[in-house]
Amino acid sequence: MTTKEARSRPAPSLRAGTEIEIGFTDLLANGQAVGRAGGMVVFCFGPLPQERALVRIAAIKQKYAVGDMLELLVASPERATPFCKVFGICGGCQVQHLSYTGQLAWKRTVVRNALERIGGFAGIDVLEPIGMAEPRNYRNKMSLVVEHATGSRPQAGDEKIAPTLGFYQQRSHDVVAIDECPIVAPQLNEYIAVLNRARKEEATAPAFFDARHLVARSARATGQGVLTITSAEASKSADRAAPALFKLLPNAVGITNSFDLTSENAIMGRRQNVLVGEAAIEEEMEGVRYRVSGESFFQVNVEIVQRIFDFIRPELTCPQAIVDLYCGAGTFSLFFAKHGSTVFGIEESAQAIAEAQANADLNGMQSSVHFRAGRVEEAVRMPDARAALRDAEIVFLDPPRKGSDERTLGAIAAAGAPRIWYLSCDPATLARDLKFLAANGYQLELVQPFDMFPQTGHIEALAMLRCTGEAAGYGDGRAA
Repeated sequence: MTTKEARSRPAPSLRAGTEIEIGFTDLLANGQAVGRAGGMVVFCFGPLPQERALVRIAAIKQKYAVGDMLELLVASPERATPFCKVFGICGGCQVQHLSYTGQLAWKRTVVRNALERIGGFAGIDVLEPIGMAEPRNYRNKMSLVVEHATGSRPQAGDEKIAPTLGFYQQRSHDVVAIDECPIVAPQLNEYIAVLNRARKEEATAPAFFDARHLVARSARATGQGVLTITSAEASKSADRAAPALFKLLPNAVGITNSFDLTSENAIMGRRQNVLVGEAAIEEEMEGVRYRVSGESFFQVNVEIVQRIFDFIRPELTCPQAIVDLYCGAGTFSLFFAKHGSTVFGIEESAQAIAEAQANADLNGMQSSVHFRAGRVEEAVRMPDARAALRDAEIVFLDPPRKGSDERTLGAIAAAGAPRIWYLSCDPATLARDLKFLAANGYQLELVQPFDMFPQTGHIEALAMLRCTGEAAGYGDGRAA
């Protein structure tokens, strides 16, 4: 069917294979545009809001349809030319086809809509997102999938086809081969090239025999890098080949083997062997040194972390007592301590807590910080944590994508912490949790988005709240 014919015909009832012109009005975080046709919502990757496209319906679900874009008919002024040759296939980026100014404006709208629709915050002023000067080559960590052609991983001495290294395709576990990535740090791009060569060389190929993932991390301040090879069990072949591979990786400090996986799809295991060199690299921000490994929870975009530091710093002009929940390896705890505050940090991962304590020791901050390992919702009920919450002038939260929970938020509200700073990587769970806090004595003062993940549908946002104590739910026992 030609474009002219599609425009002139009435909208057909939708079925798989139907070709139809659709106008799109919204964009989801996964990169799919949202339109309507035949009385049904249609999701399609490729178009942007305010664009029209000729679409072939690929699948009909109970409440929506999924389409494939055949031809763009009306383009948005915010449309950009993607700069990655596998954009639209690789699942790593979702919005390279949207200009960077367009991305920031869209992400601001996403945060505002979540706060209004989920949180009930009508008319909240979401500030202009703080983005990057150059929104490429920012990720300091990457996880390459190792796909073995035979379906079973070869053993040492087997003559097998070299595995494919890449990222998962959009909405699937199929792998798209990667020879470069414009999103990762330049050093990691070099690693991609080295690893693609090494998988075929006799001396280094055994490092890939048992591998499931290759996780590499780099440090902007020191230029150091570290590589982790993930396998189901401790890999003897990787152990033998690691010294040869280590020599090929620019500025690498070590190679490790992570194993004892919690699931078939786990990227990191519960145990680790250092195969050569060291397990951790050193990063520096705001005069604070951080030792982090491939397994550490440490933010992937240090430029934006610095922008968050810059935003928070004016609030740290005098010493304060701060509780840092979901503290990871101590990124923010040590920043707060650097500016004179005393910090009590809680993190579920015992390994992360060990790293946080080591980082405190590295910076001579042992007397300013105290860390506890444990599930946050349980740890906040322990005597030392309850005392810290009662004394806290600020509670800082940086939870995972699923957000926090009512037990944790209730404990904060019951303690009456004067201020809460909530850093979130998911607007929906942020809005849900802020709604709970607003019902339990807190007023939302501002929301500042930060573009931690340019070219993707993800957005970081910092919400600052102040305690009023005026709410029906405040201290009603949910924190007990």
